[in-house]
Amino acid sequence: MSDQNPYEKLGVSEDASFDEIQDARNSLLEQHGGDVKYLELIEAAYDAILMERLRMRQEGKIKVPERIRFPEMRVQSPQKESPIPREQSPMWLQTMLDQPSLPEVLIQGSWYLGLSAMTVLFPAASDQILQLALVVGVGISIYFLNCKENKFGRAVLLTLAGLIVGLIAGGLIATWVLQQMPFLSVTKNQFSTVLTFILMWLISSFLR
Repeated sequence: MSDQNPYEKLGVSEDASFDEIQDARNSLLEQHGGDVKYLELIEAAYDAILMERLRMRQEGKIKVPERIRFPEMRVQSPQKESPIPREQSPMWLQTMLDQPSLPEVLIQGSWYLGLSAMTVLFPAASDQILQLALVVGVGISIYFLNCKENKFGRAVLLTLAGLIVGLIAGGLIATWVLQQMPFLSVTKNQFSTVLTFILMWLISSFLR
């Protein structure tokens, strides 16, 4: 068998296809599974044929199938991608947040813009005027919130929470801003009221 060429050792012709060569190799391996020396000769013949085919491919004499040169590039059936669930916000947050239309945002914003202008444009505005403006702002917030879900109690609670947070945070911010910008011609109460209106606008527009 040592005097035979690799093709003769595998029992195939020199123009055999790769599939025929591979089938012959596998068949011989099964027949002589217990003969280690013979198996080595079969593998050597198989490797020699592959090397010769690759050399001929480089010389442009034959076309070697892609699976011989690059086994890892064999075409595989595409696997279906398992759908990845999108991250969703908590349910309690979804029930609170609203997606208002642009006209709704502008209408509510115009009310609070008018109240803010009335508060700021009167430097000598008394506390009674500021309190009146806040009462009107609270009424506007309750009205728009109640129109969304028709839950008056919820609308009142959200509005009062916004009022309290706005006045407290507004007072703290106003103190710092007026210290840094003494040229502003507004009082602490005026500044705090405007910030409260901004918070009320956000609550009445984007909460429900």
